[in-house]
Amino acid sequence: MNTLNMNNNRRASVLREMGLGPIWRMRGTAADAVPESRPGVVENVAAHSAHAAQAQHTHAHTYTHSEDSSFANADTNQTRTAHKTSTETRSEARSSLAQSARTALNTPATSNTSQQPRVALNAAAISQFDWSQLQTAVAECSGCVLCERRKQAVLGVGDKQADWLLVGEGPGAEEDERGEPFVGQAGKLLDNMLAAIGLRRGHNVYIANTVKCRPPNNRTPEADEMAACAPYLHRQIALLQPKIIVALGRPAAQSLLQQDIKISAARGNLHYYEHNGLRIPVVVTYHPAYLLRNLPDKAKAWDDLCLARQTMQTLANDAAPS
Repeated sequence: MNTLNMNNNRRASVLREMGLGPIWRMRGTAADAVPESRPGVVENVAAHSAHAAQAQHTHAHTYTHSEDSSFANADTNQTRTAHKTSTETRSEARSSLAQSARTALNTPATSNTSQQPRVALNAAAISQFDWSQLQTAVAECSGCVLCERRKQAVLGVGDKQADWLLVGEGPGAEEDERGEPFVGQAGKLLDNMLAAIGLRRGHNVYIANTVKCRPPNNRTPEADEMAACAPYLHRQIALLQPKIIVALGRPAAQSLLQQDIKISAARGNLHYYEHNGLRIPVVVTYHPAYLLRNLPDKAKAWDDLCLARQTMQTLANDAAPS
């Protein structure tokens, strides 16, 4: 018996090291099985719920442990039946604004809610969105794998009449929780950087990210993920019409300038964002999260901010009547 217990303990220890855990761990709740904010799947959810109500005695188990199957099955069917009613009501009351966003996303039909449907982003439609439509489209987007683990998409924050646009990489853990870019320690450093040149978050400043959903473990966004979010960023810039853009980090610089960038080579020079007739000065600098790990480079970031401020002063002088 002691040998058997030792083997069981060793097996449990190995599973924990591999991140697998006990086999009876709950996989998810019934609410998780039918996400409410999937783009273009309102009709699919209703159809899936009706199918679940008809097949409630044969529905798949919510829990791995067989002893919990009857409870999980009943709970899932009850939840989905209730969800069907509320979903149909919301569907009838949808505004034309939200329907325009879903049309642009053009989500294919699917009955498998355990896998995210991939969307063919309609960049032409997105380019006509106002702020409300853009917010809806981003919140419901599932254009790349980043949507699978997000808690919420993060469009941006700040003054929508701002002269200054700051573009970062992507939401982190705290941003994913709160729905606002640049919070936590990196956000505090960014606020201090802005204050040093006489600016303040939300006042003549708008802050956005290259991708709108958090990459797993805060990794660097992949090229296809940045490409999926590019129409949203382009539309933000078109709506804002900022006088200057500060690219915080390499992914932001590459997305804005559409070329491979090394921060050490790109910083210190003035670049330009060019898209759909817009030509806006871009200053490239380090991401605040990088600066927290590499304190000596704060001096270089300060030089970059001074370049941005000098560029704004030049633009103001050129626009002043002679």
